[in-house]
Amino acid sequence: MAKIPHRLYLTEDQMPKQWYNLRADMKEKPDPLIHPGTHQPLLEEALYPIFCQKLAHQELDNDTRYIDIPEPVLDMYKLYRPSPLCRAYNLEKALGTPAKIYYKFEGNNTSGSHKLNSAIAQAYYAKEQGLKGLTTETGAGQWGTALSEACAYFGLDLKVFMVKVSYEQKPFRKAIMQTFDANVTPSPSNTTEAGRAILAHDPTTGGSLGCAISEAVEVATTHEGYRYVLGSVLNQVLLHQSIIGLESKQAMEMLDEYPDIVIGCAGGGSNLGGLISPFMQDKLLGKADPRIIAVEPASCPSFTRGKYVYDFCDTGHVTPLARMYTLGNGFMPAPNHAGGLRYHGMSPILSKLYHDGYMEAVSVKQTDVFDAAVQFAKVETILPAPESSHAIRAAIDEALKCKETGEAKTILFGLTGTGYFDMAAYEAYHNGTMRNHVPTDDELQVGFDTIPPQE
Repeated sequence: MAKIPHRLYLTEDQMPKQWYNLRADMKEKPDPLIHPGTHQPLLEEALYPIFCQKLAHQELDNDTRYIDIPEPVLDMYKLYRPSPLCRAYNLEKALGTPAKIYYKFEGNNTSGSHKLNSAIAQAYYAKEQGLKGLTTETGAGQWGTALSEACAYFGLDLKVFMVKVSYEQKPFRKAIMQTFDANVTPSPSNTTEAGRAILAHDPTTGGSLGCAISEAVEVATTHEGYRYVLGSVLNQVLLHQSIIGLESKQAMEMLDEYPDIVIGCAGGGSNLGGLISPFMQDKLLGKADPRIIAVEPASCPSFTRGKYVYDFCDTGHVTPLARMYTLGNGFMPAPNHAGGLRYHGMSPILSKLYHDGYMEAVSVKQTDVFDAAVQFAKVETILPAPESSHAIRAAIDEALKCKETGEAKTILFGLTGTGYFDMAAYEAYHNGTMRNHVPTDDELQVGFDTIPPQE
């Protein structure tokens, strides 16, 4: 039997030509989005002032299993895809585990993450609709960077509201976005009514993704020719990110492999939802039964300590209500270094699957995450993003369990991107100033108190 290569790349011709819509195979669908005024399920047309029309359709489409990827999107994908499926031989050796560890590496593009997969699609549909520009929020900056790339490619204006604490921690992310002609504003700001209201309540706040979403939606709905786009949480985003899982499964089939465990970091759910999609399909259809594990920060534990209820997706209450695991739209997470995971809620699709017992979730402390990141970097030579390192932590933990039991399980995790703009975080880890914040029940209750009454 031929040795499995360290890296396996599909060819361009082998790249998936369709996205997979996981909802089509869910026996019980995620609960519908609710209009904040009427409290009735949202109709597609009600989303048109916020989203591009085709994206609004994808958001509410629970039934179409496969959706063709437009040719212009495929053409831009080919600038950095297919992405490699890697065998972590050196990590396996360092751990002394009989487990086989694979990771899907999504960092081979300028944004340094998986975010470009959906940014290209959303920018394309905006251009196709004849729009002038887009607005969005970004936490750590990967999504803002990815969308700035996509908007520059398709000739669209872009206004980005970047969570203030990340804006200050990662100034070079702003420089990249500006390289691609994006306008970047720290959030909350004095440029919007939502931002001014949040600052009036707490002038010293470091902001949150919920705050930034409120500002971006406000600007989109008050400027002609603009629409809002989001890099995670939404059904349409998980659809676009399914290319990660589809490529992973195809590559593993070529190696005659199938994962016993699939692991991804979880903030809003984009990379996790994309990675697990075809494996969850097998699980839903009874073809296989892999364990699927979501890994979140202990400082922002939506799955493991949140409530499964209808909540606003933003802090300013301008978005529809989604039924999801949430810490409350007013929850202000600690300024941990995994900025992409600092969101109060979770994808409605993943929330439903977790609620129904199809997947597991664990929360991990920041210093434990960076222990794993450094260990991985030393043997696999990739400096991982703090977000990705949550998945690495859980993969190492599962591999060590295999060492104890002697089981040679196959583990697949998502390496969502690189950590080269997170050097302040690595520096804090190395000099011992990194702190773990785990919210108390009383701190969580402050967020829960902002959840609207349930019907």
